[in-house]
Amino acid sequence: MSVFRAAAVQMRSGESPERNAADMERLVREAAAQGAIYIQTPEMTGALIRDKEARAASFTSQDKDIIVATARKLASELGIFLHVGSTAILRADGKLANRALLFGPDGATLATYDKIHMFDVDLDNGESWRESAAYEPGTEAVIIPISDAKLGFAVCYDLRFPQLFRAEAMAGAEVLTVPAAFTRQTGEAHWHVLLRARAIENGAYVVAAAQGGLHEDGRETYGHSLIVDPWGRIIAEAAHDEPAVIVAEIDPAQSLAARRKIPNLRNARDFTINAGEAPRLRGAAS
Repeated sequence: MSVFRAAAVQMRSGESPERNAADMERLVREAAAQGAIYIQTPEMTGALIRDKEARAASFTSQDKDIIVATARKLASELGIFLHVGSTAILRADGKLANRALLFGPDGATLATYDKIHMFDVDLDNGESWRESAAYEPGTEAVIIPISDAKLGFAVCYDLRFPQLFRAEAMAGAEVLTVPAAFTRQTGEAHWHVLLRARAIENGAYVVAAAQGGLHEDGRETYGHSLIVDPWGRIIAEAAHDEPAVIVAEIDPAQSLAARRKIPNLRNARDFTINAGEAPRLRGAAS
């Protein structure tokens, strides 16, 4: 199995897809110049827009999307695998998908993945998000081979659903991906530990490109893009929220080695749950 260089591109996407496409191009070229052949951008590379009407007016179909066109051109020109962590795509039925796309070295679309788990939460600081009000959730997990490794797809909030990553690892994925736009509050609390846990649980690399900083629409994201090895060690990090590129070597053999040392994927067993009733207190009312 051959070793290859992977990069995570940290961005601060604004409300203009055209400006974001230019920022993506600059950072992807920087990553390719450092020898990366697999390059990942964050969730919502195309635009982060809180206003519902402005968001609806901004997005278009996949064949007309400027992020898709720019990524396809870059992948072909640079001879890389370019993974757009996600961008909003207008589906044929008029609904929006939070869609990841992978382009091959010839510019072909190798895979798409629509985010499965919608970020519908109410946080302590008053932040409230209802992703399901804007986007249609996906229903299919995706893995695909690149450069002697199998890549498993996820987006942001998917990180909190370990069954998705376990299913992809069981299907052979050695590299798990989590492009994200984690809020500052949830990122400070959980970003590092969850990414390292997914790597350890599955004996897999995790590549997580992030949005970072204060965005045009007023939201704050955590940054701290990470690449984690199959033993749970952080091997590259953007330890801030500024736009940046991080690069690390991916050796698929290390995933196999970790799984041989702790073969929890092979040792997993089915089980049932006995949810017994609590004993009643003497004299309790019926």
